[in-house]
Amino acid sequence: MTITEKIEQSLNAIRPFLQKDGGDVELVRVTEDGFVEVKLSGSCLSCPMSIMTLRAGVERRLLHDIPEIRRVERVAG
Repeated sequence: MTITEKIEQSLNAIRPFLQKDGGDVELVRVTEDGFVEVKLSGSCLSCPMSIMTLRAGVERRLLHDIPEIRRVERVAG
């Protein structure tokens, strides 16, 4: 399984919680040095807690599941 497939698998586990509140997360790219770029959408775009969702939810899960990852960053777009 590739690192991208592992990330998608982890995001699929998180996604129902975000979708329950009208949001979602999408993988944009993975850099060679272990940085993962994601795009938040839906209600996550305007939510003042989205950075907390990114760090305590998305990043925490990905770092736990995939040791090769160093950081998760939000990108616009």
